Amino acid sequence: MKLFVGLGNPGTKYQNNRHNIGFMALDRIADDHGFAPWKGKFQGSLTEGRLGSEKVLLLKPETFMNLSGQSVGEAMRFYKLAAEDVVVFHDELDLAAGKLKYKKGGGHAGHNGLRSMHQHIGEAYGRVRMGIGHPGRKDLVSHYVLHDFHKMDQDWLDDMLRGISDGAAHLAAGDTAKFSNAVALRLAPPRSSTTKPKPETQQNQPKAKATPKPDPKPEPAQDTRNPLQKLMDKFS
Repeated sequence: MKLFVGLGNPGTKYQNNRHNIGFMALDRIADDHGFAPWKGKFQGSLTEGRLGSEKVLLLKPETFMNLSGQSVGEAMRFYKLAAEDVVVFHDELDLAAGKLKYKKGGGHAGHNGLRSMHQHIGEAYGRVRMGIGHPGRKDLVSHYVLHDFHKMDQDWLDDMLRGISDGAAHLAAGDTAKFSNAVALRLAPPRSSTTKPKPETQQNQPKAKATPKPDPKPEPAQDTRNPLQKLMDKFS
């Protein structure tokens, strides 16, 4: 069994905030893969279903971001799960908007939700780092993450969420490379080539056959007769 955790803040006030992109990812997975209705449990919203051959729990802690680890710790103890069974979906300031990377273990980089996770379950869990970009100055971060996505962000955001849903079964199975590839195919789909072949250059074109030159006429043999012989030959 796997536990997928989305980080965010509860309530409609925060619903479309950049900080809530983790909640958005779980909502898309639940909708696309026919999970059960959400129910209140473990200080959060919980649903369960199957991704491929794996049974998966989806949990959205409703303790607010900086206490997320409490909810996750309760769920893990109830289902007897280890940190290695947990994957957390969260916003990432250090990645450009529309970029996504998977990471296993490591520090929390100042993210309040991850800091709480570290405190309650350690650091051995997996993370799906969903890039939202950086406002440029540290003093602007709080306002930035607690603000809604701009309208211009909707295309890449929708593609990222669709890609996460496409690759969710691979993630549940532990194949993070296939998961990342599924997301990449949504964010940067391969384009069919519309480039016309370049016309053959004169160098590459077959050379025209040269017209054979006529054989040169043989030069007449030099006349070595003396004048008397020429006169005698003329009247012979």
